[in-house]
Amino acid sequence: MRLDIRYRSSFTYDGLVRESQNELRACPCTDEFQQLISYRVTTSPTAKVVSSTDYWGTRVDAFGTRAPHSSLEVLAEATVDTRDRPLPMGMSRPELLVEPAFVDRHAEYLERTPHADWGPEIVRLAAEQTAAAGGDVVGWVLALHRLVGATLRYERGVTSVGVPVDEVLAHGHGVCQDFAHLAVALCRSRGVPARYVSGYLFTRDETTLPPADAAEDPDDAVRVQTHAWFEAAIPGHGWFALDPTNQTAVGQRHVKIGHGRDYADVQPLRGVFSGGAGASVTPDVEIRRLPVVETAAVPPPGRLLLEQDRRDQQRQQQQQ
Repeated sequence: MRLDIRYRSSFTYDGLVRESQNELRACPCTDEFQQLISYRVTTSPTAKVVSSTDYWGTRVDAFGTRAPHSSLEVLAEATVDTRDRPLPMGMSRPELLVEPAFVDRHAEYLERTPHADWGPEIVRLAAEQTAAAGGDVVGWVLALHRLVGATLRYERGVTSVGVPVDEVLAHGHGVCQDFAHLAVALCRSRGVPARYVSGYLFTRDETTLPPADAAEDPDDAVRVQTHAWFEAAIPGHGWFALDPTNQTAVGQRHVKIGHGRDYADVQPLRGVFSGGAGASVTPDVEIRRLPVVETAAVPPPGRLLLEQDRRDQQRQQQQQ
């Protein structure tokens, strides 16, 4: 599926701001399941955009302005091709989770983090669900994924970034960030490496994917917000991507920006400004499906997975 994406954030200040400096993470990545075709960032007031890749492999577009201004708008435009992801096949025994090489390679995705910490109730629920699922890590992850969907109700405005996962669980509602953080915490509490994913979802309803046999209209477009899901590392299989908000496997309607330990590692836009004014922000994402045009073949999954493992090992060596 070819998708055209326009991510726009508009800041309005109630007075003049002397300076602002910002980091944007909105560019779809290229991996074995999607290929970035084009991308550009523009700002108003006009600012120089400097691009780099962060520790987690996500593109970062940094920009700022020192001219006094009362509003700021950033627009990121991308075109990306996506395809369905194969589901893990075969058994993956839980004892493989504790093999030293596997643990070392995924150590960063096993730790507690501010947005994906867990208490006794999460430990209890995760243990019950995985025990019932039997001796297969894929079954564990699917059971925990279903648990999130059965436990939380999608509701806007009742949580904010920074609300502890235990509190989200207790209240039983939240948005996609909360669903993803709870899934990550449940997996990690059972020794399954898990990472938070930031991206986009092409759907008319942010909480419900259309049926698989829905008619394809090449001219349709949707207005949504950025989306979040999670990926769990399955020994012998690689990363398994699931969308707990929609209770589905991640597919060609999902567009990945990047991943990290939790939301803080892939926050779409963060920045600071100088001045005494207050600020309000209006984010908006428009996604349009385009006719597919043949492009160069995406490298085979095996090669990209090996390359990801190599980069992970290099990062760990740099930290030692």
